[in-house]
Amino acid sequence: MEGPAIGSPTVDPDLRAVVEAMPGWSRASSLEVRPISGGITNRNFRVDVDGEPFVVRIPGPRTELLGIDRDAEHVAAAAAARAGVGPEVIAFLPEQGSLVTRFVAGESIPEETMGTATTLALVVPAVRALHQGDPIPGTFSPFRVVEEYRAVAASHGVDIPAAFDQLVGRARDIEAAIGGFEPRPCHNDLLNANFIRRGDRVFIVDYEYAGMGDILFDLANLSVNHGFDDAADRALLEAYFGEVTSRDLARQKLMRVMSDFREGMWAVVQQGLSTLDFDYVDYANRHFARCAAATRDDRFERWLREAAE
Repeated sequence: MEGPAIGSPTVDPDLRAVVEAMPGWSRASSLEVRPISGGITNRNFRVDVDGEPFVVRIPGPRTELLGIDRDAEHVAAAAAARAGVGPEVIAFLPEQGSLVTRFVAGESIPEETMGTATTLALVVPAVRALHQGDPIPGTFSPFRVVEEYRAVAASHGVDIPAAFDQLVGRARDIEAAIGGFEPRPCHNDLLNANFIRRGDRVFIVDYEYAGMGDILFDLANLSVNHGFDDAADRALLEAYFGEVTSRDLARQKLMRVMSDFREGMWAVVQQGLSTLDFDYVDYANRHFARCAAATRDDRFERWLREAAE
């Protein structure tokens, strides 16, 4: 189904500004627009220019307060494209903060199949290729992020949930147990919507939170976002490393806790920033609840010990 032409009064004015800034787009004989649903931070559009499809991202308001650096996102997206796992970057428009990439035709990966051996055999090589790619700007630590999000939320009049004080002590225990790691290029936001499958090839999109980080956080983020059980967690580590050690498994389990803690605090900040029609309070509460449940797991103390080995 075709979308409206760019000249239509129903077209987003920010998108029109991007079109006017892109060389040749405003003079195209055919230019069609359609929104891409599912975003909870930005607005995304598919723009067909003379039949050639692109994706335009319009950033949400004050997203720098979420730790997003648009210049760094551009560099990370380009690095992912060179690694063969990200869509080609067409342009970055600093004035608009917008990234333009080539549209990747493909299909989503059903969440319930992500933890199967067949799907992991396709997804894991893409994640590993990203981790082995060129260094990218910035660093990512979930431990610092939750602290920074608390400060930002408080400065914008958002009530800090009691869950923060209940979980921050456990986060410090996790950080002490994990200690150091070798920083690698990481995505740090491996939600289901950020995977596109085209045949036997998997693309990863959306590099807003990318930075040099811990690959075990990326794997844990992938795991918890897809509801992996213990068997799927082991299958993920085996597919990535070729074996499963008690240390890696413990670190992955602990980083699942941090992934939910980060996601919950992200939603707390969004309560003071976002203009999108989305229930960030419920989103935060669901992640805090899962995070707290993991810290009460009978194996939690064992994970701390094994992660420190």
